[in-house]
Amino acid sequence: MKIIYKMTLFLILCLYLAILSKFILFKYIPLSEIINHFNFTYDEYHWRTNNFVPFKTIKFYLFLADINLIIRIENLAGNIIGFMPFGFILPLLAKKFQKLSAVTLATFGLSLAFELLQLIFEFGSFDVDDLILNTLGGILGLLPIKLVLLFSRFKKKTMTENIN
Repeated sequence: MKIIYKMTLFLILCLYLAILSKFILFKYIPLSEIINHFNFTYDEYHWRTNNFVPFKTIKFYLFLADINLIIRIENLAGNIIGFMPFGFILPLLAKKFQKLSAVTLATFGLSLAFELLQLIFEFGSFDVDDLILNTLGGILGLLPIKLVLLFSRFKKKTMTENIN
């Protein structure tokens, strides 16, 4: 039964990563055009659209942007919400990911991979703030698991004390 559970979780993780890839890497490109997009031409415009300054985009959307509130929320919360399932699924797949540091590193690594792919292949813009928000999303996804583990340990401890 445990193997079926793990396989199901792994398939869910793969499906989630495929969907996440579509939303992050290929949001502006139809799937039929992806292969034609690998041209490796780096023009000045592409480099200017990238953000390497931490909190620049976050600050812009929170305080400076003259953009519809819905769009600002989608851009900031979307990055957080998009990575929450990753932080939730990982600890269910492997016990080593029940640690905050492991989920933080794994989420940051996945986010960095997406951002570098966007930078290299010009699927979008590299934004260091996406790394911050995505990593926060992974951490928030871990919280329900941590709460359940904490509650189960507390319950187990209470039951043990009641027996003694």
